[in-house]
Amino acid sequence: MPRSILIVDDDPRIRSSLARVLGKGSVVVEVADSAESALAQIAEAPPDLMISDLRMPGMSGLDLLQILRDRKSGIDVILMTAHDDLSTAASAMQEGAADFLVKPLDIHHIRKVVERVFRDRQTRNDGSSGDPKETSDPTTLAGGLQLIGHDPKMVALFKAVGQMASSRASVIIRGESGTGKELIAQAIHEHSPAAQEPFVAVNCTALPENLLESELFGHVRGAFTGATRDHKGRFALAGQGTLLLDEVGDTTPAFQAKLPRVLQDGEYHPVGGEKAERTEARVLAATHQDLEAMVEAGTFRADLFFRLRVMELIVPPLRERRGDIPELAEHFVQRAASSAGHDAPTLTPDTVEALQAHDWPGNVRELENCLTRAVVLSTGGVIRPEDLGLSGGPALSDSDVLRPLEAVEAEHISRVLAATEGNRSRAAEVLGISRPRLRRLIEKYGLE
Repeated sequence: MPRSILIVDDDPRIRSSLARVLGKGSVVVEVADSAESALAQIAEAPPDLMISDLRMPGMSGLDLLQILRDRKSGIDVILMTAHDDLSTAASAMQEGAADFLVKPLDIHHIRKVVERVFRDRQTRNDGSSGDPKETSDPTTLAGGLQLIGHDPKMVALFKAVGQMASSRASVIIRGESGTGKELIAQAIHEHSPAAQEPFVAVNCTALPENLLESELFGHVRGAFTGATRDHKGRFALAGQGTLLLDEVGDTTPAFQAKLPRVLQDGEYHPVGGEKAERTEARVLAATHQDLEAMVEAGTFRADLFFRLRVMELIVPPLRERRGDIPELAEHFVQRAASSAGHDAPTLTPDTVEALQAHDWPGNVRELENCLTRAVVLSTGGVIRPEDLGLSGGPALSDSDVLRPLEAVEAEHISRVLAATEGNRSRAAEVLGISRPRLRRLIEKYGLE
């Protein structure tokens, strides 16, 4: 049977190119140069599929998608954009888009996506009376977090965030340290119906086991020495929002035994309390550990693993999406320069090449720290490869290699203090240490 597509884009070259590529066989293609024109054409003859640019003068593609969804039009929608603004991919998928494409467009990929959408449409029609299915009321999305990247793995990840956000089921977010797992958890929360409720993160490695239980579940007065008053735990503080258990794979089996009940029934006991309390918080978890191997080894409870892993997201390491490094680097340089109160230096082509060649075992966090230091230490408004402090630079002389560690540390701290004009907060940030630790090192090396 004939298929119909409406292409909406303010760029005539995009309209004509897509019409030429997709308008073959029994496919009928119409075009519109704005969302407003598209609505007028849809009123006359609704298409099966609409492919729309996201950003256009006047009404946006996302606005157009929302109108069609509210009208229960039954039209499938694919959104596309030339902007690397991919936190909107989560919004688009949450609003019911069939897919989200990034320009420049790959013709073979577009054909595959369109064919899949038509197949899905036929499957829906074969399994129903042909009337469009009613959908639940839309969720109002909170302001998006800044998720950066246009690598296909990140596009797929952002789409999944939008799809998982409307659920209350547990999600486990997996990836190496520094990949941004907490940022992904925040994005799920920000795009959820509970976006106005609290988002509470607990770093499970930051507290010893006895304090971790109290931090999560709270305690009553007199529960232990020093418990002079009742204390609300993170589950209570999260309310009906989201609780992130960060690095849950680093907890002990004894502590893990206390979590399955709260995940299953929403009930927990404050430390020292006799009365069970209830939580309505959605639980997300994040880890860099191989939980399957830990379950086999008996160091992670299988029942907890399966309760956390109702849904799963994998955050790719930075070395697997090197194409995103230049954009991330520009973002971090701009942010560091703004924080320091001066103009952002320029990254030379050799510097960008060095950044992309590095493996970044610490991932995005390491990249950010590296560029924060480079912004402070660079001269002449330019960041050069030697400002990055990455391995693979010029060989050190023998005298450098044989210098005591304390001498090198003292010299580096002195250099950073000079570059930050004695601003200890900025110097601590550049060095990646706390301000109290910097103070102790200054005293230790007599750098006052």
